Amino acid sequence: MNSNASHVKYHSFILMGIPGMPDKNPWMAFPLGFLYILTLLGNAAILAVIKVDHNLREPMYYFLSILAVTDVSLSMSTLPSMLSIFWFNTSEISFDACIAQMFFIHGFGVAESGVLVSMAFDRFVAIREPLHYASILTHSIIGKIGIAVLTRAVCVVFPVPFLIKRLPFCRSNVLSHSYCLHQDAMRLACASTRINSLYGLIIVIFTLGLDALIILFSYVLILKTVLGIASRAEGLKALNTCLSHICAVLLFYVPLIGITMTHRFGKHLSPVVHMLMANIYLLLPPVLNPIVYSVKTKQIRRRIIYVFQRRKNRI
Repeated sequence: MNSNASHVKYHSFILMGIPGMPDKNPWMAFPLGFLYILTLLGNAAILAVIKVDHNLREPMYYFLSILAVTDVSLSMSTLPSMLSIFWFNTSEISFDACIAQMFFIHGFGVAESGVLVSMAFDRFVAIREPLHYASILTHSIIGKIGIAVLTRAVCVVFPVPFLIKRLPFCRSNVLSHSYCLHQDAMRLACASTRINSLYGLIIVIFTLGLDALIILFSYVLILKTVLGIASRAEGLKALNTCLSHICAVLLFYVPLIGITMTHRFGKHLSPVVHMLMANIYLLLPPVLNPIVYSVKTKQIRRRIIYVFQRRKNRI
């Protein structure tokens, strides 16, 4: 790098559409738009069904409402930059806007992990203490759990903007994705990023990693409880209530592990693979979670079918 280039300081970032094929970006506009609409409609349907159906006023469905709100919030965090690239062909984002987006994406990601832990606890209580389920997980307790999940997410991600803002960017300002991530922006810095890397590792281990272990431990206890149920049919029925949550956990953690592995060991892979993995990680769970819960949860499925039948009869 020559001496002049080394003194160039960037005050904005360039977001990446389809790597190496910027002319193909408009082709992604409609599929992405469809996914965002599907996310909004699916999660809105879940929230509406839970609100209008008094039979769904149980702790499980309150936690599902929190998950739906988190999913929509996570999707909306990426929407502005996705629209600017694929719909309006504008790839530049200001430094402060990038940091704000980074905060919300990582914050809602940590929050979603916390919600999945809460839902694992909910399933454990429902199966272990079915007679006291509603008295243990009261509205007050669920509210406090929701506040604790949100507070943890904000506290954990709060230092990230300051850690990024202290870094000078003079090598390049071209990011690898269609939105801002801490690890992506960090690698462009022309100063030591050891503190950023260490803090990022601590976040992964003590939030996402710890959450995954807690969920796993919860299901070990659930399985132990189910195996202690005398009736095999009752045991299978109890396990069946966990299927939707297990699917939601897999939809969140499998893409997360995938993107982590591609960042870590997939430097030789095509940039298109990195782009696809990053988009799958953030777009797949919000789209599929409402579908999974609608298909696998009998009460929600019945209510949605009932609403559609009523509208059909009116027509």
